[in-house]
Amino acid sequence: MSRYRLYPSPAQRVALLGHCAHARFVWNLGLEQRLMWRPGREPTPGYFEQKRQLTEARAAELWLGTGSATVQQEALGDLDRAWRNFFAGTHRRPTWRKQGVHEGFRITGRSNWDVRCLNRRWGAVKVPKAGWVRFRWSRAVPDAKSYRVTLDRAGRWHVAFTAIPKPILAPGRGEVVGIDRGIAVSLALSNGEMYQVPDRSARVTRLQRRLSRAGRGSNRRKQAKMRVARTLARDADRRKDWAEKASTDVARRFDVIRIEGLQIANMTRSAKGTLAEPGRNVRQKAGLNRGILRSGWGIFAQRLEDKAPGRVEKVPPAYTSQRCSACGIVDGKSRESQADFRCRSCGFACNADVNAAINIAAGHAVTARGGLPQSGRPVNREPQLLLYRMS
Repeated sequence: MSRYRLYPSPAQRVALLGHCAHARFVWNLGLEQRLMWRPGREPTPGYFEQKRQLTEARAAELWLGTGSATVQQEALGDLDRAWRNFFAGTHRRPTWRKQGVHEGFRITGRSNWDVRCLNRRWGAVKVPKAGWVRFRWSRAVPDAKSYRVTLDRAGRWHVAFTAIPKPILAPGRGEVVGIDRGIAVSLALSNGEMYQVPDRSARVTRLQRRLSRAGRGSNRRKQAKMRVARTLARDADRRKDWAEKASTDVARRFDVIRIEGLQIANMTRSAKGTLAEPGRNVRQKAGLNRGILRSGWGIFAQRLEDKAPGRVEKVPPAYTSQRCSACGIVDGKSRESQADFRCRSCGFACNADVNAAINIAAGHAVTARGGLPQSGRPVNREPQLLLYRMS
């Protein structure tokens, strides 16, 4: 999906906001109908029945009839697709769309829209009932069948053309690489290379403090809230850009890519607990969760799988950071610090993240504490018993 920055005029901005409101209303209304089903009741209306009811609603309600029928029908299509994905087990259950959070709509069918290049820097996309809206021509527009217009919390309009990019071909040299993901070092490769996600902007903390001091409902609070949103949006854009470039670079250089199979959703779960059983170290865990989410683990892995399909293997991460990549001894005390690894058995010293990446590249995953699937022998963590393994 190729996304471009939109620059609508004031009149076009009003029309686009109206399309977002209509799409959000139709989505929520259709979702309410789907959620009304209970065992023993009649089936809820499907996509085609809801489209028929939409025609009647547009004729009865003037404010809905003045909007674009294409936008409203596509909202029902998105809802039906979301339900099918939910029942297929690939996505979560559809939820309500809220104003200021879910602002966007989709247009399909080349008869409903068109794109033209104005010059080498600007282009224009035709939006129903809004006319030609300018966007920044940062790269060639793909041959897409639909596009989606969105408004983020920073007040920026974007248009995304739906097109599946071609996968990156393997170089054919037979090279295998392992990737260890961390917070201090975002990505560590088994060949010693490291990738670091751009740091969070220093302005965010200062702007958030200013926001906390502003009175609720005041204009100053609205301005401070918008500044925070714009700064966070720029940080997210830099993180996405980094993930795109890093995944493209790795996919072009290696044939087989092995990466940690991390459950990020479980790792970033809150430790607050309940009133009856409150959690421990809640603030520390919250800080760790923010660090993990800012590292871009998930978006990097997803884009890597999209660009190198069939070449990405996920390795269980158990004890990969405690295993010596030289002798195979598993010893938690060998990792002296976050960055230093020194095996107490053979004396092998290496960067801790690179050592873990080498284990991942070899596919070495410790199945249980004290055992390796390669040897089947007991692996002792005390260095003085190394002679037992060598005999």
